[in-house]
Amino acid sequence: MKITTRTALVACLAGLAACTMPEEPAETSPPPAAETQPDIMAWDDLFARPKPETDIRIAYGEGDLQFSELWLPEGGGPHPVVLMIHGGCWQTDIAERDIMNWIAGDLRDRGIAVWNIEYRGVDSGGGYPGTYEDVIAASDSLMVNWERYNLDVDNIVAIGHSAGGHLALWLAARQSAFTGQPLTNRYRLPIGTVISQGGLPDLEAGMQREGHPCGTEAPRQMMGERPELTSPQRMPAAMARQILVNAERDRIAPPAYAEAYRNANLARDATNIELVVVPDEGHVELVTPGTASWERQVALIEAALGRQ
Repeated sequence: MKITTRTALVACLAGLAACTMPEEPAETSPPPAAETQPDIMAWDDLFARPKPETDIRIAYGEGDLQFSELWLPEGGGPHPVVLMIHGGCWQTDIAERDIMNWIAGDLRDRGIAVWNIEYRGVDSGGGYPGTYEDVIAASDSLMVNWERYNLDVDNIVAIGHSAGGHLALWLAARQSAFTGQPLTNRYRLPIGTVISQGGLPDLEAGMQREGHPCGTEAPRQMMGERPELTSPQRMPAAMARQILVNAERDRIAPPAYAEAYRNANLARDATNIELVVVPDEGHVELVTPGTASWERQVALIEAALGRQ
């Protein structure tokens, strides 16, 4: 795993009420203690946990980063499927697919198969069009291999964290493209629901965010010269139900990013978009079992798969 450690947001002190001294000496109470917010998680908090593993790897290309990992539940199936896409600012040197191992293992334990894909980042031969070609090939590979592993692919849930949220929304949107257009799948993926976990869907906005941890060069390389093909905010709206799950104290992808994406789509009559904001948590909690953010997503996933 490659990841840059992000410092947790320290608790902020609340303002104290001023004390007015009486004219005559009198006993006074000490000022109230400062109120603090609980700390949000840092990446090291997640990495300190035992990391689940899977031994099923399916290549979709010849490159070192061109494979998916299957998290297969016990039992004969057929197993419902979540297609999972990791983040990391679209850069392999920041994160790879195993940053999602903890939630992939949690879903597997709940009886849900996970198709966790790896792909080339902008620093590893990706960007436009390479990263998109990898995501397409990895998802096509799911449709080639579903019968071998007894997977139920009639109603797939796609989820992606951070930059992976952009790719999950993008993949769902491309399912409405005509065969033969650039960046289209060989096999239609029946994605019924896509969940963006603190996603970064607007590449053009990302190119303008000076000082953002992901920088401006990675979204520029991801967009290329074709925002209508690469940035979900400019693409034809996905037919799938879109759920934007954001944490209130996320500094990488604050809820305002999701609100802007939703509003832009509502303006073009795309009404299948929901925004869920989880209070008092941050970016890491979105991919950490046991947090309010993840438990909320589990409920959404299970409902989308018809398991509730």
